[in-house]
Parts: sequence; structure tokens; C-alpha cells
Amino acid sequence: MQRGVIYGVMAGALWGMVFLIPRALSDFSPLLLSAGRYVMYGAVSLVAALPIAGSLLKRLTRDDLIALVKLALVGNIVYYLLLTAAVHLIGIAPASLIVGVLPVTVTLAGRRDQGAVPLARLAWPLVVVMAGIVCINIDVFTVAGVAPMSVATRLVGLACAVGALGFWTWFAVENARYLQRHTRFSGNEWSVLWGVVTGALGGALWVVIAVLPPGGPQGELAGARWHTFWTCNLLLAVGASWLGNGLWNAASKRLPLTLSGQMIVFETLFALLYAFIYDQRLPRPLELAAILLLVAGVCWSVRQHSDDDSSGAARFEDKARTSAP
Repeated sequence: MQRGVIYGVMAGALWGMVFLIPRALSDFSPLLLSAGRYVMYGAVSLVAALPIAGSLLKRLTRDDLIALVKLALVGNIVYYLLLTAAVHLIGIAPASLIVGVLPVTVTLAGRRDQGAVPLARLAWPLVVVMAGIVCINIDVFTVAGVAPMSVATRLVGLACAVGALGFWTWFAVENARYLQRHTRFSGNEWSVLWGVVTGALGGALWVVIAVLPPGGPQGELAGARWHTFWTCNLLLAVGASWLGNGLWNAASKRLPLTLSGQMIVFETLFALLYAFIYDQRLPRPLELAAILLLVAGVCWSVRQHSDDDSSGAARFEDKARTSAP
């Protein structure tokens, strides 16, 4: 379980970058950002898969392929399309805050799974996490300096962020359940397969972009911006997608869903940290309070799991160790 927690925190540190890149590349459409990121991810995953391609293909079943397509489409393509649209429309802070509710939604979705701590024991840790999210919301919507935007734009941006939250909640639950039911692939192998399938979907997205009329998502962009675009997407492909997903899969094999759901809070924390660095400022008092509350809630949840039935936890950890990378 301790190794699973460490893997979850590391995955959150890498995933925090996905909120910063759309802001740094605000002149590129969500369609272009999604296609570029996942074509790169597919290329990196294909290179990683080549040395073990024979072994992977022998173990790959039709059900595995169907699951990979569903997970890649929902957890990668659609999720990132909605997330980048939300960042463009309402900004990085509100988008990260809405998606930051994932620890609550995933915990609630996984409350009936084997190894899950009863929800009553997680009530107060979840309250602390929600208090932290409320603090950040109060700070964002009470601090001056936000550019004016229409009500329609706010509503569309909020809808995109809520949609991203819903799709990623489904993905996190289904991916963890599938990995725990099928142990023939390690976390790294599953991430590689997932990346190859996502790359194929990203390529299909490029075909969609190619047939769009001139002046569509491509726009008129300078060559230097395209260089930055591909550099950032390579960073996301190697860090956030390939390595981050591998770490998350390894964490999912070791942790019950109620605990892995809490680990997602670190994505929000690191996204905020990167935003502070990008803006070259320190967190405001309410932001600092939110960070402390979020960390306290997660640590409390970890303690609740550690105090649970020790024999059951040991059996869970032994099973995870036999299939871990």
C-alpha cells in the first residue's frame, strides 16, 4: 500500500502538467492539442512496445482490445478535449478545481468494491478535502483581475469541466477494476498498449482536422509556435501520458478504489503549484489553506485504510505484488 501511495503521488505530479500546457498554448484549439498530445503518446508507446510486441500480442484478447479502445477514448481523447476547452474558456484555476473533485467522485463510485473502507469512516476525510476545494473556489471568485466573459461562455466552460470530471471518474473506476480482474499485464505493459491504441485514435483525430475547411482549428500559426507545440506535446507524451499512466496503473493494482480516488487530489495540488511558478507568485492565504486541507484529507484517508483489517490489506498487497512491474 505504501508503494501504491508513492506511485499515485508521482502520477499526480506528472498529470499536473496537463493543466498548464493548454494555457501556455492558448492559440491552439482543443482539437489540435488533443491530437498532438496523443499522436506523440502513441509514437512513444509504439517504440516502447516493439521489444515486447510478441509477448503482448500473445496475451492480448478481444476483450482487452475493446476495453483499451473504451478507456483510451473516454480517459484520454474526450477527457482532454473537454479539459483544454475548459481551460481556454474559464481559465486554469476553475478548471482544475472542478476536476479536483475527482477524489470525491471516484471514492463514491468505488465504495462498493472489495477492499474499500466503509464510506462512514471516510466521511470526515472527504469533508476536509471538500473544505479545501471550497477555499480555492472562494479565492478564485473573490480575487479581482479576472477578464470579463459572457454568461454563455462561463456556462460552456463549466459544462466542459464538469464533463471532463464525469468522463475521468468513469475511466478511473473502470480502469482500476479491469486491472484488478485481469492480472496478465503489468501496469507498464497496460500503459504501453493503452498508448498505442490512443495514438491510433489521435491519428484519426488528425484526419478529422485535415478535412476541416481552411481557417478551422489549424488557424494561421507561426513556425516557432509549431515547434513549441510539438515540444510541449512530447513532454506530455513521455511524462504525463506514458510514465504518468504507468505509475497510475501500478498504484491501481496496489490500492482499493476508495484510496486510489484520494490520490487524484495530488493532480490538483501540482497543477496549482505549476500555476504559481508560471505566474511567478506565492499562494494567497486561502490558496495555502486549501493546499493544507487537501493534503490533510488525503493523509487522513490513508490512515483510515492503514487501520483497516490488516490481514485483508496484506492479502491485497500480496496479490498486487505478483502482477506489478
